Order: sequence, then structure tokens, then C-alpha cells
Amino acid sequence: MTTAAPVQHKAPRPRADALRNRERIVTAAREMFVEFGADVPLDEIARRAGVGNATVYRNFPDRDALVREVVCSVLDRTSEQAERALAETGDAFEALSRFVHASADERISALCPMVSSTFDKHHPDLVAARERIEQLVEEIMERARKAGQLRTDVGVGDVMISVVQLSRPPAGAGCLSLDLFVHRHLQLFLDGLRAPAHSELPGTAATMEDLRQA
Repeated sequence: MTTAAPVQHKAPRPRADALRNRERIVTAAREMFVEFGADVPLDEIARRAGVGNATVYRNFPDRDALVREVVCSVLDRTSEQAERALAETGDAFEALSRFVHASADERISALCPMVSSTFDKHHPDLVAARERIEQLVEEIMERARKAGQLRTDVGVGDVMISVVQLSRPPAGAGCLSLDLFVHRHLQLFLDGLRAPAHSELPGTAATMEDLRQA
């Protein structure tokens, strides 16, 4: 007598309206985190998203989960901008430029510091999004160096910390009021990355590990 193999049931796919609600919550949270900081009441986020409080908690059981989702989505969208530029133009420096400006538009400098000591920095989703963007920028920079477009004495850490410092102040600190100057200053920074270099930088190229240990 043989035993029938158990029937494998696929997990039901989320309904389209449920996915739209989740996207609206993440978008509203991103906007309000930037404007007011990570402590903005979740019911205010629900109100801006046009959903009920129960819908927010059904998708995100706590504030940490929502902040993490917002940060991951921003990192992923920024990576996609750079990948798209590389695919469209084949120009590594143009892809790097697109990444830098997209980072400002996505407000990475305001959102990423929210993953503070109270959050799980080692959550698999966050680690995957962070590794993706770091590896992508490293690959783009290496291609730009080989093409003679990028000075040789800068590292991924130099780019990341400069983007954060030049783009915007922390969330809730009037960061929206500086939009007029951000891309102008980022373009000056990008021009300084181009080869040939016109000066010698002090110290050594910064890596992401240098930043994490700082």
C-alpha cells in the first residue's frame, strides 16, 4: 500500500488592491518620515495613505517593520536607477551620476539614519538591499576607472558619505527647503570625481567597512 504524496498548495497571491494599499502606505510613510522624522504617528501615515489603521498594522506589525520597508524600497529604487542608466547608455560615469542624483531624490540621507541602534540592522531584507547597492556602485566605479573616467583615489565609501553630507540634513529638520541647492552641489562633487584628477587627496580611499567602523 502506498501513501499518497501530500498535495502542495501554493500560497495565495496578494490581491491587486492589497498590493496597492501596501504601496500607498510605504509611499506615505516615506514622505512623512522625511518631513517629520521616524516618530510620526502611524495613524497619521494611514490617513495620508487613505487607508485604515488596521490596514497599516496588517501589513506592518510594528514601526520597525514599516521603517525597514521604507528604507529597503528606497535603496532598491536607487539601485534600479543606476542599473537602468548603465543598460541605456553603457556609460559607467553616467550611471554613477544617475545614482548620486537619484540618491538625493529618494532622500537616502534622511531615511537611512533611521535604521539606528533600536532597529535590527542585520535583518535579511535590509542586508540584501544594502549589499545590492554597495556591490552595484563598486562595479560601476570599477568600470568607470577602467574607462579612464573616474579618478583612481576614491572608493565607494567616499561616494556614499559625500552623497549623505551634500544632499540633505536629517529627517524632520527642514530637509525639503534645501532642494534648490542639492543637485547643483552634487554635480560639483561629480565633476571632482572625474579623471584626470587635478589634486591629490589626503588619506586613502574610503570603503564601506571604514564607514561602518567610524
